[in-house]
Amino acid sequence: MPVDVEQLHLQIQQRLIETGEWERIKSNFKAKLDETGWTDDFRDKSKEKARDMDVLSFQSLLSELSPVAHTTIPLAVRREVMAAIQKYLEKQFE
Repeated sequence: MPVDVEQLHLQIQQRLIETGEWERIKSNFKAKLDETGWTDDFRDKSKEKARDMDVLSFQSLLSELSPVAHTTIPLAVRREVMAAIQKYLEKQFE
């Protein structure tokens, strides 16, 4: 990211945290993942992957499962969270 964009990103992130909006969005995101069954499914996949490892390594498990986690989030949930962030940003820049 260019420096100006990166700086703006950090400022927005800080503002989200300071206003408590980040916690609200995060809680809503977690609830939606729970409702869709994503959390339970991913937990099961993680346990299975950990059992299959010869030597259990948190870092290896994290490296292997992070991309899977990001790509399997239901599109409707992803869109809802993005819409909440966009709505917040629009209010901030009115």
